[in-house]
Amino acid sequence: MTDARVLIKCRKCGARNRIPVTRLNDGPRCGRCKTPFPSIATPSRPVVVSDRTFADEVLASPLPVLLDCWAAWCAPCGAMAPVLDELARSYTGRLKVGKLNVDQNPVTASRYNVMSLPTLLFFRDGKVVDTAAGALPKPEVERYLYRFLAG
Repeated sequence: MTDARVLIKCRKCGARNRIPVTRLNDGPRCGRCKTPFPSIATPSRPVVVSDRTFADEVLASPLPVLLDCWAAWCAPCGAMAPVLDELARSYTGRLKVGKLNVDQNPVTASRYNVMSLPTLLFFRDGKVVDTAAGALPKPEVERYLYRFLAG
């Protein structure tokens, strides 16, 4: 994993920078304009996202984001939780995994037309690039991630 790199787009000049995962906590800067990147450290577990924190946690994230839209009463959502915990650990430094409770955060859920649960939203550079609905086994989610992170 020491040679793993993440592609980060500079918000100032738009340059794409390949940063080694091992250097994410060292305060990397853009190779073109030398602007420091915001804190890139990603937790090894899913981040709780709310309507209030959505813009900072998801839209402004320099890393791609997998956002799980779920509800406490949803049994398939509960079945997905351990899968997302594992993915957050496995992809630390390359992907941010977030969890949005749609009952407590209806503004964001309606903004992205979340109609079934669980729904996974894949964000890159502040835009949704893919979605998946329903409880999926880990290998299926990883197939989505493979395409998502390669793009």
